Amino acid sequence: MTSRELFTKGARVWVPCAEQVWVGAEVQQDYKGGTLVIRTEQGKEQVLTIKNDKDLPPLRNPDILIGENDLTSLSYLHEPAVLYNLKFRFCNQNAIYTYCGIVLVAINPYHELPIYGPDTIWAYRGQALGDLDPHIFAVAEEAYTKLERESHDQSIIVSGESGAGKTVSAKYAMRYFATVGGAASETQVEKKVLASNPIMEAIGNAKTTRNDNSSRFGKFIEIHFDKRHQIQGASMRTYLLEKSRVVFQAPGERNYHIFYQLCAARKSCPLLSDLSLGDCDVFRFTNQGEDPRIQGVDDAQAFDETRTALSLLGLEEQTQLRMFRVLAALLHLGNVRIVEVNEGESKVANDDRHLTLACALLSVDAKALRRWLCTRRIVSMRDEIMKAMPVQEAAAARDALAKHVYAQLFSWIVRQINRELENTGRGQRFIGVLDIYGFETFEINSFEQFCINYANEKLQQQFNQHVFKLEQEEYLKEEIQWNLIDFYDNQPCIDLIEAKLGILDLLDEECRMPKGSDSSWAEKLYERCSKSKHFAKPRFGTRAYIIHHFADEVEYQSQGFLDKNRDTVIEEQIEVLRQSSDELVRKLFLDEPPVSKTPGVKVKVLPTTGTATKQHKKTVGSQFRDSLNMLMTTLNETTPHYVRCIKPNDSKTQFEYNPKRAVQQLRACGVLETIRISAAGYPSRWTYTEFFQRYRVLCRSSDVDRANMQRTCEHILKRVIKDEDHCCFGKTKIFFRAGQVAYLEKLRADRLRACCLTMQRTVRGWLQRRRYTVIRRAVLGLQTRARGVLARRRTQNERERRAAIRIQRHVRGWTARRRYQAVRRAALGLQTRARGVLARRRHTALRRNAKAVIIQRWVRGWLARRRYQEEKKRLVLAQSVIRRFLARRRLRKLKQEARSVEHVKKLNKGLENKIISLQQRIEELQKVNLKMKNAESDITITKQQLEKLKAAEAIGRKLTERVAELEEELRIAKEQLRNEIDDKVDLTNAAAKKEKEYIQQLENVNKHNQGLKQAVEQLNERLKSAEKAVREESKMQSEKEKAMLIQEQDEERMAYQKLLADHQELQSRYEAVLKPTPAPRGRRLSNDAPEEDSGLWGADEDVGLLLKLQQKVRELERERERQQQQLERLESKGADITTSLDGSDELTRAKDVFRLQELEMENEKIRANMTALKNAAADKDGSGIARELSRQTDALTEELVRRREECIQLRCVLASQTQTLEYGNEKELINEDGELVMALEAQKKINRQLENELQAQLKRHEQREIEWRVEEERLREENAAQQRILALGLSESPQSQAEAYMQHEIKRLTTENLDLQEKCDSLMDQMRKLRKTGKVRKRDDTLPIARQQERQETTSPQPPVPVMRKKEREYMGMFEYQSGDENLVIRKLIYELKPKVAMTLLPGLPAYILFMCIRHTDYIDDDEKVRTLLTAAINGLRKVIKKRNDDLDTHVLWLCNTLRLLHTLKQYSGDKAFQAENTPAQNEQCLRNFDLSQYRQVLSDIAICIYQGLMKHLESRVQPLVQPGILEHEAITGLSANRPAGMRNRSEPLSPVGAAADGRLGLNSLLDELSFVHRTLILHGADPEVLTQILRQLFYFICAAALNTLLLRKDLCHWSKGMQIRYNISHLEQWLRDHRVTDKSVVDTLQPVIQASQLLQARKTENDVVAVCEMCDKLSVFQIIKILNLYTPADEYEERVPASFIRQIQERLGERAESQGQATLLMDSKFSFPVRFPFNPSNIRLEDVEVPDVLNLPMLRKV
Repeated sequence: MTSRELFTKGARVWVPCAEQVWVGAEVQQDYKGGTLVIRTEQGKEQVLTIKNDKDLPPLRNPDILIGENDLTSLSYLHEPAVLYNLKFRFCNQNAIYTYCGIVLVAINPYHELPIYGPDTIWAYRGQALGDLDPHIFAVAEEAYTKLERESHDQSIIVSGESGAGKTVSAKYAMRYFATVGGAASETQVEKKVLASNPIMEAIGNAKTTRNDNSSRFGKFIEIHFDKRHQIQGASMRTYLLEKSRVVFQAPGERNYHIFYQLCAARKSCPLLSDLSLGDCDVFRFTNQGEDPRIQGVDDAQAFDETRTALSLLGLEEQTQLRMFRVLAALLHLGNVRIVEVNEGESKVANDDRHLTLACALLSVDAKALRRWLCTRRIVSMRDEIMKAMPVQEAAAARDALAKHVYAQLFSWIVRQINRELENTGRGQRFIGVLDIYGFETFEINSFEQFCINYANEKLQQQFNQHVFKLEQEEYLKEEIQWNLIDFYDNQPCIDLIEAKLGILDLLDEECRMPKGSDSSWAEKLYERCSKSKHFAKPRFGTRAYIIHHFADEVEYQSQGFLDKNRDTVIEEQIEVLRQSSDELVRKLFLDEPPVSKTPGVKVKVLPTTGTATKQHKKTVGSQFRDSLNMLMTTLNETTPHYVRCIKPNDSKTQFEYNPKRAVQQLRACGVLETIRISAAGYPSRWTYTEFFQRYRVLCRSSDVDRANMQRTCEHILKRVIKDEDHCCFGKTKIFFRAGQVAYLEKLRADRLRACCLTMQRTVRGWLQRRRYTVIRRAVLGLQTRARGVLARRRTQNERERRAAIRIQRHVRGWTARRRYQAVRRAALGLQTRARGVLARRRHTALRRNAKAVIIQRWVRGWLARRRYQEEKKRLVLAQSVIRRFLARRRLRKLKQEARSVEHVKKLNKGLENKIISLQQRIEELQKVNLKMKNAESDITITKQQLEKLKAAEAIGRKLTERVAELEEELRIAKEQLRNEIDDKVDLTNAAAKKEKEYIQQLENVNKHNQGLKQAVEQLNERLKSAEKAVREESKMQSEKEKAMLIQEQDEERMAYQKLLADHQELQSRYEAVLKPTPAPRGRRLSNDAPEEDSGLWGADEDVGLLLKLQQKVRELERERERQQQQLERLESKGADITTSLDGSDELTRAKDVFRLQELEMENEKIRANMTALKNAAADKDGSGIARELSRQTDALTEELVRRREECIQLRCVLASQTQTLEYGNEKELINEDGELVMALEAQKKINRQLENELQAQLKRHEQREIEWRVEEERLREENAAQQRILALGLSESPQSQAEAYMQHEIKRLTTENLDLQEKCDSLMDQMRKLRKTGKVRKRDDTLPIARQQERQETTSPQPPVPVMRKKEREYMGMFEYQSGDENLVIRKLIYELKPKVAMTLLPGLPAYILFMCIRHTDYIDDDEKVRTLLTAAINGLRKVIKKRNDDLDTHVLWLCNTLRLLHTLKQYSGDKAFQAENTPAQNEQCLRNFDLSQYRQVLSDIAICIYQGLMKHLESRVQPLVQPGILEHEAITGLSANRPAGMRNRSEPLSPVGAAADGRLGLNSLLDELSFVHRTLILHGADPEVLTQILRQLFYFICAAALNTLLLRKDLCHWSKGMQIRYNISHLEQWLRDHRVTDKSVVDTLQPVIQASQLLQARKTENDVVAVCEMCDKLSVFQIIKILNLYTPADEYEERVPASFIRQIQERLGERAESQGQATLLMDSKFSFPVRFPFNPSNIRLEDVEVPDVLNLPMLRKV
């Protein structure tokens, strides 16, 4: 495809612009030849005339390539592309560094950026060029790495015009070398190297109109390194000091900084009190610029920094004073006033104060100097002539003297710096940093500009050759057929300047002529150099000439060239200075200044202003040419690295980009030449894999051959690129011509756009069909509903009409009825009242008649009864008299008969019969009497019943009568109610109106009350909010004070730990100085211990052991199933028992159900209480159990009181109900004696008993269930461990399998043996207590506790420990040893103890043994012995850590043992604070004679040092795994996260696809490393708190390393990579959960990188500003802005982050108050949290500790 075909409608191009150099435009019509219609970004439409294809405007790069780190990675390489890319990075992304091939382009931001800290330095350490974002540290790292790998000298060439930032860039490069190359055994070398910077800035830098700190000289600093690549020394060479600045400054400029520093510090520094200095405005040499102040710079403080640097470089205070005296003398010399005496003569006044002060400061003869300032000596062949000089010449001579003195002082200071930085040994290699001026052109260019541009011509030639060489090497390495690239060769221009009879030769020749002048020299140039194409004569003037440099043509004014080249100073003035009594002044003007030689340096040239004899003195031009040639020789022998500094604007405004100024400097510094050379060849280079991943869419599936990517790429390119010259296939890369990548991107975009259109067409069609269906369904629904609404509306109208008619009918009827009822009521009322009057009258008459009849009846009856009684009395009296008469007659007759015998016989015979009959009658009567008695009793009962029935009947009659009366009353009430209703209907209407008025008034009152209530509520809310605010404020204040106290404590702890680390480092340095030993490069665990015999177990034994383990697992599984079945059976029995409680009575069943619910609730409470007790028991603090028991006891007491109250209330209710109930006759008889209540109470007791039994049974079930579950969990863990061993064994060798199985079997048996031994010990203790106390109750109390402890010990994971042999005899818990065996014990216990052996022992066993030895020394009260033992142990710990510094296991082993010894010393110290959890036996074993608190502090310090060493070792192990594991690992398949490496233009090809999946570089490697560290800590018995602190510090380092790398890699800042990073971090969080690390502080350390990944994934619109700011609370403002600036779309369809969004984020974040530590770009990877070692007592009984045979300690005897 030709370039003409790219100019289609919509193509974007660049067109020239007078203001912005280049401006973007868009093609409006397809180009067909002749003209091209474009529209600029400002909206102007232009028509370009195109004569040929070369006149076509440059094409713009795709948006995806804009903002690239390397300019050569752009597809279209031309000036506008470079200019725009730099502007985009500088203004939009605030990126001041950009690569241009091998050149680093640095743009001065005129703002201090937080990207130069130590964290940034270490972030770039070890990274290849291009891995991270462009930076001066990356160039420095590249030079340092090549020095290490190739052992070849390196150089960094920093160039640029004044104000571009050359000095700062060179200073940061030196800081990088001083940081990464700092020698551990050299304490001051790197500091001295950095200290030279403020000195050289003070004496060589000045304020100019372009720069506040402009270097007015060139310098080349060589930093020397030894074999270990550590700084050994340094040296400095200077070039072309601007001496004219000493005596003259342009407006707005200053003299050298040192003069202003002296004036500013004259009062504060006692050393300057005798120099008679004043304000800088007083002296002529410092007040010419009329602007002596620099904003933001304190000259007095800068003077203190200069003095500090001078002292650091070995200049004593007396020497500094002499140097300051010379500088002060120059200031006074500038104020010496020369007056005219006669015409052509001048003199200095005798009373000139400044001359006197200058001579006094220089210690010279004032009279002689006064004479030779105005007089000169002319020496001829015969005699000498003294000639007075005019005022102008005398002033010029005075200024020349001042310049010469300053130059000599400058050279002397440089020599002193070189002497102090001189190598102490034989130098190996060096890295040179060249800080040289860039190409300069002004309106008036003089000798200084000529020399500067001459130096830049030489450097540009070397640069072109180096770039061409690198291009050639790349093509040869890839075996590419290529043609020679034609690049600009400036050798003719260099020959014009330095060749024989060149400009410099002619200048020196003219200087040697007695009457040489600038005009005559210019004539010679016109005559000799006019043939060169690089030389030209201006149209006007005869004293100027033009040279065509590589950057631009410059017109030089020849005036002053000869004087500046000669550098003439009056010899008599120099002689006066040589006669000075000041030693320093004499040294400055020796005939041959001493030359400082630096060993191991090939070329050494000192500053070129030394004074030689007049005949042999070289001109300035010759000296500069020679020194420049030597510099080029040095640079050619090194590997150069280039830094080009660009000044973005002349107003020194922050991040303001002036395209005109930028393009001038880009042309001048060779950046565009680099682009041209790259564009002439194949600038775009892609690996085959990257190309295939990017442009997979351009090929067919049949063309893909994954086994041969090169062939696949060839198929793709043959189809899309017809011209074979546009691309070449190398061994590992594809090389493209300029513009081809953009063409491929266009094809890719077109293909993706076509696919998107197809997808959009299909989706949009489906959406439209769906939308039509929805609309149709909606329309039908609307129609249906509308019709329904209309129909319902018509129906409603009809119903309302009918209802209205009906209402009218009823209302009219009601009205008529109401009128009728009123009339009827009136008539009835009248009739009722009339009839009532008449009736009452009749009733009164009737009552009167009735009463009269009653009176008559009673009177008449009384009279009749009275008459009857009187007649009755008279009749009875008559009858009595007659009957008395008759009875007397009968008595006389009977007396006569009784006197006769027969009569007596008859009478007796009759009597006998009568007696018999009477007896029979009596018997019958008795029978009848009995029957009668029975009947009488029945009658009595019947009478009683009858009486009751009669009473009931009477009650019934009364009730019947009452009912009748009530019915009558009801009838009357109904009639009255009906009448009242009728009356009230009338009153309703009248009351309605009043009611409405009342309601209205009530509503008004309610509204008023509501308003008052709202006001009250508002006042209450305000009061509550005020109280809440006060409470919150007080709470926040207290929390703030608490946080401040904690922070102060942490800061003090961190400061103390830092002091310990510094002390350790100083001690190691001191020991290294005494006995230097090479540090080991690495470590292997096998090197620390001899190889064990691995042939103990064969393959057969391995299989047998495996089968045994499997059989054991099956048995345990069967046992678990059996226990589960038994549990189910018991639960079913419990259910049967519960159902058996149901009675036949419904009330009893309800009570039982209620009771069962209560029992279930009680059961749940008991379970909760048991869980709380278990949690409290799991805590290490014993007070938790007591608190939990107390809480549960209080809760049970409250529950009991509540139940009692409920029972009392229920009984009262039951009693009241019993009294009110009316039982029948039979029920009263049954409950007469309270039998029903007694039965109820008995039933309650039975229920309670059953409930207690059920509760006890449930408790037993729960306890057994808990025990079975614990056993099940233990079996599962054991089964999982055996499965892991089996899986591990299948992947390892038989020997490794045997070792693993044997280790596992040993651990298992050891654990079981230890558990049995502990159970046996607990039972023995219980038996001992029972024997002593003789009480059974203690046994009941101790056995559950023992069982609970056993359960806790079986459930909690314990590390494998050995068996402690239990002996029958009682021990005191001590080890006895002989005096003098301390060193032997320490050697066996510390030196020779291997970590592998320690893993098989009791955790902390060495600490226990040491403490038991200490206890014996305390027991025998031997002070010397304990001191010797502890001293030997402390020294042994230090030596073993130092000897095995690279061994992780050693650090962990002795960190755990040191802490265990520290905790044991505290536990047995006798302090009450450490005895809270001790047993009585442990309290009896406390130390009695010694106070070892000082040794505890020493052990704590040692533990801190071991911890710090352990963290350094862990960080070094984790460091190489963070970037591939967190940032580069792509676990989410199908999500392309990495952008092609060809766009980063790496110097080395990327690793092939899949390299990140390598186990050594992926996420799994990081997780495996963390698991290994965690397992090692657990095996050695690390305290949980220490384990948490180690993981917290390690995860912080992982977060810092990942975030710092992310902030320095632009290719990682896009949404897909953010998703990958978040997914990778989730694995770390899952790892913490899997390893039961629940401390939230560990996870919180990952929050910064988590928030960074979330920021990459978040939406970036203006509506999301607040959400983004709230989400990123753990990131600093610089970090958030940096990520947003680095954010790059993964594809061209994604939009970039709007600049307005970044501005709003920045404004929003500006309100955030950040501390000093947060206001940085990178996280401090060296930060360490304060270390705490919480007290952790041990429950190990000292009397049970035994010394294993493996420790080989026969000298210890257990006491």
